[in-house]
Amino acid sequence: MRKLPLYLLFTHFCFGQLQFIPKSSGEVVNHKYYSLSYNEIHEQANWVHYKLNPNFLSGKTKRYDRFISDPLISSESAKPNEYRGSGYDRGHLAPAGDMKYNTTSMVESFYMSNISPQSPSFNRGGWKKLESLVREWGKKFEIYVTTGGVLDSNIICKIGENKISVPSMFYKIIYCPDKELMIGFLMPNVEIINNLKNYLVSIDEIELLTSIDFFSQLPDKKEDKLESMIYISDWDFEFERP
Repeated sequence: MRKLPLYLLFTHFCFGQLQFIPKSSGEVVNHKYYSLSYNEIHEQANWVHYKLNPNFLSGKTKRYDRFISDPLISSESAKPNEYRGSGYDRGHLAPAGDMKYNTTSMVESFYMSNISPQSPSFNRGGWKKLESLVREWGKKFEIYVTTGGVLDSNIICKIGENKISVPSMFYKIIYCPDKELMIGFLMPNVEIINNLKNYLVSIDEIELLTSIDFFSQLPDKKEDKLESMIYISDWDFEFERP
């Protein structure tokens, strides 16, 4: 493994791990403001996991807009220029809009390990709308967000020198421990024209597609209940933008 600068070592080891880290294959890396599991075969994260709350979302840091390789991935992450000419956006998993807390959180959001190939109409449309809705929920209460592309099945194509996989679907899971609420979305990597409620699925369905075990730290009965049901009425969709 490459040697890391001292400031990166400090960031990596002093913040500690987040709660509710998923169980999956891949190299788990803990950045200061999110954790991820890196899939070397697909050159992107199996999942990115982070916490949002009103205090964190009160940050005013400006968008960084400089994509960089992740210095903590032992096998090296994808490079920013590998998306050039592919027809796909460098789509954030943990969006920059969630990472305005300070300069470190913003810079981390532009690591290529936090990026996945997304159709421009999807990235700038339905996915962006979902990100905005999740932020509104995070402004009201503390939530944990877990998100990524569905890998190992139905890959559209490969791009770049390192053969980055283009997922045909993306998922996002939101959990609010205080209210014991959980909700999941599964969306195709195409232009989204329907209401976001049309893409609600159970967490069990996402686990079946991804082979990832989410929220295994919860008591079994609670996990089974939260992951098997779709509780639409418990979540406020009034913030969904047209």
